[in-house]
Amino acid sequence: MSKIICSAAIRGARKIIDMAEESYEEALKKYGADHEVSFPNTAYYLPVIYSMLGAKVEKLGDMKDIFQECHKLMPPVVTSDIWLPYLAPALDAGMATFFAEEMYEAVRYLNTPNFYTKTEDPTADNIWLGAADDVIFRKRGVEFVDGTAPGFAAIMGTPADKEVASRIALELQEKNLYIFMHDQTGGLTMPDLLVQNNVQVGWNTRLVPFGQSYTTAVFAIGFACRVAMAFGGIKPGDYKGNLLYNKDRTFAFVMAFGPVSDEWYANAAGAINWGFPTISDYDIPEVLPTGICTYEHVVSNVPHSEIVQKAIEVRGLKVNITKIDIPLAFGPAFEGERVRKDELFMECGGGRTPGVEVLISKSMDEIEDGLVTLEGPDICDIQQGQNLPLGILVEVAGRQMQSDFEPILERQFHHLTNYIQGIMHMGQRNIMWVRIGKAAVEKGFSFKHIGVVLHGKLHQEFGAIVDKIQVKLFTVEEKVREVMALATSVYTERDLRLGAMTDETEDVFYSCTLCQSFAPSHVCVITPERIGMCGAYNWLDGKASYQINPTGPNQPIEKGECTDPDNGYYAGINEFVNQASRGAVPEVSCYSLMNNPMTACGCFEAIAAMLPTCNGIMVVNRDFVGMTPSGMKFTSLAGMAGGGNQTPGFMGVSKHYMTSNKLFKAEGGLKRVVWMPKMMKDEISEKLKEVCKNLGMPELYDMIATEEQGTTEEDIYKFLKEKGHPALEMESAV
Repeated sequence: MSKIICSAAIRGARKIIDMAEESYEEALKKYGADHEVSFPNTAYYLPVIYSMLGAKVEKLGDMKDIFQECHKLMPPVVTSDIWLPYLAPALDAGMATFFAEEMYEAVRYLNTPNFYTKTEDPTADNIWLGAADDVIFRKRGVEFVDGTAPGFAAIMGTPADKEVASRIALELQEKNLYIFMHDQTGGLTMPDLLVQNNVQVGWNTRLVPFGQSYTTAVFAIGFACRVAMAFGGIKPGDYKGNLLYNKDRTFAFVMAFGPVSDEWYANAAGAINWGFPTISDYDIPEVLPTGICTYEHVVSNVPHSEIVQKAIEVRGLKVNITKIDIPLAFGPAFEGERVRKDELFMECGGGRTPGVEVLISKSMDEIEDGLVTLEGPDICDIQQGQNLPLGILVEVAGRQMQSDFEPILERQFHHLTNYIQGIMHMGQRNIMWVRIGKAAVEKGFSFKHIGVVLHGKLHQEFGAIVDKIQVKLFTVEEKVREVMALATSVYTERDLRLGAMTDETEDVFYSCTLCQSFAPSHVCVITPERIGMCGAYNWLDGKASYQINPTGPNQPIEKGECTDPDNGYYAGINEFVNQASRGAVPEVSCYSLMNNPMTACGCFEAIAAMLPTCNGIMVVNRDFVGMTPSGMKFTSLAGMAGGGNQTPGFMGVSKHYMTSNKLFKAEGGLKRVVWMPKMMKDEISEKLKEVCKNLGMPELYDMIATEEQGTTEEDIYKFLKEKGHPALEMESAV
């Protein structure tokens, strides 16, 4: 801990103890040792002392032992020429500070009974409320337990500008925090500035003016101690239990404005014992290493515009979004809703326009939580039937966030967007497809509402790992293309993470049932060598998703005995899929197109289909809108492969799976592939050529036809004959 801070805290503690002891001695002479002393209307005596020491201070004479304890806790003054570990001594000095301040304030109540209002709200002639009595405590303290109030900000001093003070207070209120206000800066107090700006203060607005001196900071700490004893079951005297309870359950912090005195340092050191850090706008030494507090202990030089968000970050407070503020109904009931042609206002992506969605993690200081921006025309700016490109870039930050978690959060876009009544979302990554109904537009739906939903729901569902979320939406094609380029590099990096893992090296595969709202019997099985057909989840993503949410859509599957390595039949997989599909799919192969192929919902990147005349397999990607040699376009093929149906000869696949060693293993692998659109072949060309080379047939790449060679089976058969494609010599797969 900073030697400068520690030395100041110890000096400040000594001053406070001396001041309190002097006040005590005068009161002792005036009233006598047997005179009763207490905070108003409380059964908790002097709550900090009671909770830490188990001592009941009921009379003035009882304070003698507590002052002795203060002196025991006080370390020597820090010298300029000896360097020691100062954290523990400073924390002891901080604890002694609160003991002394509590006794000082108790004597103040004795000497000046009407110094504080002792009410919930300020009176006409007094703004300072003083310590909360048990009536207020019982009413408000439970909110710290049920999550209504996650914690409090203990404010020391004030910004000089009443508008800034009001904005900071409002921002803290919006986080559901209580604001406990103490002391002054340059003769100004925060409660007075708020009142001047027509802001109502008092317990009812959570803007609580405890007192006009720094010693009243002990009222805030005492309130936290009482919460631990009353609602946390912590016994008086169990100091460790009380401190840990508050560190883990009460998300409080000190916010200091202006020059920091030795006495403020002493109070800050005391607060650290409870895990409450200090965030200051002033130039003071910082204590950045973690230890007692969840993260940093003292952070300084924070601009007023950033101080609330910085305090929340440093304390580790998770934002609690209770309401998704959009003009449409919202919830899981609408997840399976379709937006049909006669209900349609406009579309984005899905081959109609460029569309992409991606989530990336950034550093904390690069993100403004809750920021939702739109660049380009909004829905209100266009006519019915006028489709727009759409790029959705979500940037997140969190102390516990990892890059491995990015695709898990990104895949939530699908069902979260579908939760909006009148909005339909299909696909993912750069094959996403959004349909917006006329009824939604009539109610005022905006693209920005997608950002509001993603911000709120990702906070709700992934608050343990995400602290900040901002959403950027683009409806200008140039910008959407830029997001696509970024997304492509992100997708490539994710797909490379599997390395040398194979289906044989791992005993556990992962399921994905995220799309069962559209296809109730569909269960996707993700293996190290078979990425999810949506292209969004690989085996590592499934594993990370399960770690984040053990009851979520990605569950581990013990693959069990492999009963047929060519088809990819595993006893454990069949048992799991049978149960998860509610008996609709009793058996599934992992590596076959013809024998019990894997089911699909509708979010596949591509569709594989058998071409009987060619004795081969064609694969068509979602973006290809032309005719295929099967005699069907992608949309017709989707009806055969999707909906959770198990249709031999038709199957949803990811583009990445096209270069897997397990691709159509039962049918002969890549050697069976005879046709794919040129755009898809070009996209995966490098990986495809590498696989062909590994098969000992580098010429195979040029043997795979595209629409340039034909779009009928007859044309493709002729081309295959000319090239000598191996599929023509293979055993019939039909």
